[in-house]
Amino acid sequence: MKTKLKEKMMDQNCAIYGLAFIGALVYYIQQATSFWMGVLGVLKAFVWPALLIYKLFEFLKI
Repeated sequence: MKTKLKEKMMDQNCAIYGLAFIGALVYYIQQATSFWMGVLGVLKAFVWPALLIYKLFEFLKI
């Protein structure tokens, strides 16, 4: 029973991370003024959701 719940939560977390990644990717690509800024934007989009959670935990002192 617990494994099904754990799998469901993991799926939801992946979906949230995926949506955050897509949103960040669109934002950074739109802001890019050159090809290399676009490449940097893709890299930032991978890292951005993790930094957001880190700062949230830092703010909440967890």
